[in-house]
Amino acid sequence: MSVTISSELLRRLVSEAAASPGAEVCGLLFGAAGRIEAIAACANVAANPARTFEIDPAALFAAHRRARAGGLAVVGHYHSHPSGLPVPSPRDAAQAMGDGAVWVILGGDAARAWRSVEVGAFVEEMVEVVG
Repeated sequence: MSVTISSELLRRLVSEAAASPGAEVCGLLFGAAGRIEAIAACANVAANPARTFEIDPAALFAAHRRARAGGLAVVGHYHSHPSGLPVPSPRDAAQAMGDGAVWVILGGDAARAWRSVEVGAFVEEMVEVVG
């Protein structure tokens, strides 16, 4: 499977991660099956943002309310690994719910996409950049 994202959105994600070398950035991905059409940066409210991320629950709830009201669906989220590679960490795997959500992980000036296919497990998705 693959995930499509515009070159502009991808550039914004990589730039956001590069601008925060000491803490994980995070946010939401919006769109439809296999397509990321919009992104929204969210506050990382984790107790230790240098090593983990937690999307601000208020932002997450608001995004789901907008989707129920006819807005774009939340298809996943993104976060960075400031001193690591863009691959799921054991902490990421512990948070994977097996719900089909897309996880874009940023690290080392690169972005890779992963899909949560079962509790604790991911499969890598090919990232198709358009535009």
